[in-house]
Amino acid sequence: MALSMGWKLHGDGKTLAPGEVVEPDERLTWPRTAGIGAQHVIAMFGSTFLVPILTGFDPSTTLFFTAMSTALFLLINRNRLPSYLGSSFGFIAPVLAVTTAHKGLAVASFGIMVTGALLFLIGLIVHFAGSRWIDMIMPPVVNGAIVAIIGFNLAPSAWKNFKSAPLTALITLVAVMLIAVLFKGLIGRLNILLGVIVGYIFAVTQGQVDFAAVEKAAWFGLPHFHTPQADPSVLAMFIPVVLVLVAENIGHVKSVALMTGRDYDDQIGTALMADGLGTTLAGLGGGSGTTTYAENIGVMAATKVYSTAAYWCAAIFAFLLSLCPKFGAIINTIPTGVLGGVTTMLYGMIGMLGIRIWVENKVDFGKSVNMTVGAVVMIVGIADFTCAVAGVSFNGIAIGSVATLVMYHGLKAIGRWRGTIDPDDYIHEDSQVASQQS
Repeated sequence: MALSMGWKLHGDGKTLAPGEVVEPDERLTWPRTAGIGAQHVIAMFGSTFLVPILTGFDPSTTLFFTAMSTALFLLINRNRLPSYLGSSFGFIAPVLAVTTAHKGLAVASFGIMVTGALLFLIGLIVHFAGSRWIDMIMPPVVNGAIVAIIGFNLAPSAWKNFKSAPLTALITLVAVMLIAVLFKGLIGRLNILLGVIVGYIFAVTQGQVDFAAVEKAAWFGLPHFHTPQADPSVLAMFIPVVLVLVAENIGHVKSVALMTGRDYDDQIGTALMADGLGTTLAGLGGGSGTTTYAENIGVMAATKVYSTAAYWCAAIFAFLLSLCPKFGAIINTIPTGVLGGVTTMLYGMIGMLGIRIWVENKVDFGKSVNMTVGAVVMIVGIADFTCAVAGVSFNGIAIGSVATLVMYHGLKAIGRWRGTIDPDDYIHEDSQVASQQS
């Protein structure tokens, strides 16, 4: 099927009757389509900007590459699969580990670039060979464990920010939680963004925000790009993120298929390739790695508009915002107290996504191998075990990810050899797709 940029107008382009939806190859009138695109930008905004704020990357550069990555995603998927690619939370832990070791953002960009290239390669293999091999290597117990420790490993960082301004952090956290349950629809889904705004306003009243950089910043200008600096020693911390990106993209494809009633299985490979290419380019230019966004799934569910035209509008809006340095400077003024409040929930949510993979795939922890894998990897990740081999340092995420794969497949093989495990005992789990959106 050739790429088509000509969307059909849905009905009169102005109204949706009860039960009607705007298909990916349809659109409303352009003003209405642009409005939906703006909603997509707002929906991804809070989460996307938290990543560069927490890791030190330039917010405008990050926004620039989310726009470019979204455009690439739409093109590579032949304008059939709606998605916005925002900043991936999976990269927060390895980037913080690199910067804490004083290696610099250029080295972190190298890790992001290589991760993206590996994801592209996985997508290429999936496109031609199918995704069955992923299911065999990463059954739900393995995938869930790795996703979980990427979030829980960041717990000390959340506490460090929280205690810098406890009252501000508490107000932010409470606002994030209450907005999620007090409001329905889009407002409820924007709880992270709106909670940060509430915390930010309080921080301003407490004199915790410095606007000096905002006053100096220009209204128009290019983002700050930087090239990666090669350092293979950091790759062990970044490569496990590939597993998270695979799970997020597969989860997104499955969710869109469920919402639209279309079969997108043949585009799992191209979705992975597109996100991989977008992440690679971000690493080359100094942006955060990208991934598909559950927030934008929420916008589609609320509006019933699945048009890829709306995502093109979102990409254009994001691109234009990235050309405003003053806007990026405002984002950088968010104080650590506000970040402490929001990350207390955010990092926990990342970890809970891994637990959710276990729950939704009915992982049986009555089985000794599953219990052993889950128990050991959680302690390794949360306590942030570290070791150095030949001068190369490994953190809890790297050690935990490798340990999870070795323990699961190694213990299962030994158990079957010794006859202590039924050969068919884990077949059902191994056949399941460990897919989960972020």
